[in-house]
Amino acid sequence: MHIVLHEPEIPQNAGNIARTCAVTQSVLHLIKPLGFSVEDKYLKRAGLDYWHLLDIRYYENWEDFIEKNKGAKLYMATTKAKKVYTEVEYGENDYIVFGKESAGIPEEILLQHKETSVRIPMFDEARSLNLSNSVAIILYEALRQQNFKGLLKEGQLHHYKW
Repeated sequence: MHIVLHEPEIPQNAGNIARTCAVTQSVLHLIKPLGFSVEDKYLKRAGLDYWHLLDIRYYENWEDFIEKNKGAKLYMATTKAKKVYTEVEYGENDYIVFGKESAGIPEEILLQHKETSVRIPMFDEARSLNLSNSVAIILYEALRQQNFKGLLKEGQLHHYKW
């Protein structure tokens, strides 16, 4: 899977998302401008010691991202969508795009992806979920649909046996 952050603003969110991408072996795409330095201590702390497991790619802007990912199947995660994120079938190489925390994905981009825009249901008086939570919710649904291919599905106790 591919997770795309369009102009993310908060380093802690990006760090949490980076960690989620690392543990799921999902590629993280960051589209500039970023609201933080990639050297930010909060970004690094939120990602813990998982940075070496991460495939992370940077783009100068939306056009650069589109140019370098021609033919990619893009899902737009937005509170403005008509379709719920569980109503679509995700492929293992699909891209899920998330917008910046303060404004989401620009409407000009959303209009180009009406059929692949998805939302997480929530109370109508609430504006949105935290970005890193939204990524985890939708990404894990996509991975569940693929039977968590390539991921460890059972764990072991450290000091005892089940």
